Amino acid sequence: MKYNNITRAKFINRPNRFIAEVDIEGHKEIVHVKNTGRCKELLIPGCEAWLNAPGTPERKTKYDLVAVKKSTGVLFNIDSQAPNKVVKEWLSEQDYDVVIPEYKYGNSRIDFYMEKGEEKYLMEVKGCTLEFDGIGYFPDAPTERGVKHIRELIKAKQEGYNASLAFVIQMDGVTEVRPHIETDPEFGKAFEDAKKAGVEVHFLTCHVEPEELRITN
Repeated sequence: MKYNNITRAKFINRPNRFIAEVDIEGHKEIVHVKNTGRCKELLIPGCEAWLNAPGTPERKTKYDLVAVKKSTGVLFNIDSQAPNKVVKEWLSEQDYDVVIPEYKYGNSRIDFYMEKGEEKYLMEVKGCTLEFDGIGYFPDAPTERGVKHIRELIKAKQEGYNASLAFVIQMDGVTEVRPHIETDPEFGKAFEDAKKAGVEVHFLTCHVEPEELRITN
């Protein structure tokens, strides 16, 4: 997944979860933050950031903040829409006969429905942008929606689907994601229940560039 154009900036602050102030070559700009999570370990005043200008008419902000470099020097893609886009590309290369995004199942929309022969698959995708000591964690803010989707996957597994939860790791060098129980114990419980029920958990490792997010394994 690639962005059409990227601009380098310096992060100043985040007045609320939707916008941030950045410095672009001495000019202060208000930009949209494409991640409603906390990202407090990443969005540190003075850190390097990268912006995408999608060119959408009648926007209030010209730029989206899509990537940031952590104090460790690791580059993170923080675009919450990127995981589904990059997984859609990846699934198109995995020999499925059918790939349908945003599939209605139960009381939810699961990110992907696939078919391969007679087998039916459901996959829910989560983007991981939280990391401590080389381990990824999810979520970085409570997510009732995430818990609901996991419960739907458990139900789907019981009904004969191949059900999976896929974490897109939006940074280099991390190969595992664990539930961030301190932030959302209910998600942690649902995660363990899903594994016991036979829901597969995939860790999709990625390579990140300011203008690109690519699944590597």
